[in-house]
Amino acid sequence: MGKIFFIGAGKMATAIAGGMVSSGAFDAAELAAFDVSDAAAKNFSAATKIACVDDPAKAADFDTVLIAVKPQTLAGALEPIAQLFAGKLVVSIVAGVELAKLSTLCPGARLIRVMPNTPALVGAGAACYAPGKSATPEDTKLVEKILGSVGIVMPVKESDLDAVTALSGSGPAYVFEFIKALADGGVAEGLTRDVAYRLAVQTVLGSALMALKTRQHPAVLRDMVTSPAGTTIRALEVFADGAFDGIVIQAVRAAAERSRELGK
Repeated sequence: MGKIFFIGAGKMATAIAGGMVSSGAFDAAELAAFDVSDAAAKNFSAATKIACVDDPAKAADFDTVLIAVKPQTLAGALEPIAQLFAGKLVVSIVAGVELAKLSTLCPGARLIRVMPNTPALVGAGAACYAPGKSATPEDTKLVEKILGSVGIVMPVKESDLDAVTALSGSGPAYVFEFIKALADGGVAEGLTRDVAYRLAVQTVLGSALMALKTRQHPAVLRDMVTSPAGTTIRALEVFADGAFDGIVIQAVRAAAERSRELGK
């Protein structure tokens, strides 16, 4: 399996690395990270028990490099150490940046692009990956082990990764926004903030588990809750009047477009 080095130790890297270690699939002693921010490095180490080093060139001592920086800072982070990547597996979780561009920044590396999401921190992540031409079956198995230790993982075409970014990569923010609004509705009807929040979170969790375990279409599950002339259909009428479905679709498409922009 070899040793894995993280370039970037922010929230997403922390979620993945923390899950890798807590799942028992990886040994913290075989992992390390670098971040230009001392605060980020300290938070990463505190959360994951993985050491952070003070020089990105120490990536030379590792078999696999996982890049977890913002698209805007990618070139600046990699150019000083570009000569170190030859012969290594480089896994990128940088949104929007295509394999072709990564190959110029990491000459001689075997490349795999990945789009994970933050629920990896609690072992419930959803991720997709697209391997470059030089990636080996062993490389993809390692990526599947990394991501599989913190959730589900699926291979996709590279051209699909902007859509993946918009749906599952950014998706947790949409769900949190819905949870907040759902709880606010309960508060508006007189529930305490604590009760409303706990009910909203558990309702979203339970509904997601029903969809996952029953594998039934969301419309079928929705209709199980919707009695004729009842409370649920009245609420669904409000969603329809506000073009709820259309707004969500537009949001996902806007995020996908932004992912493509960042890649340029």
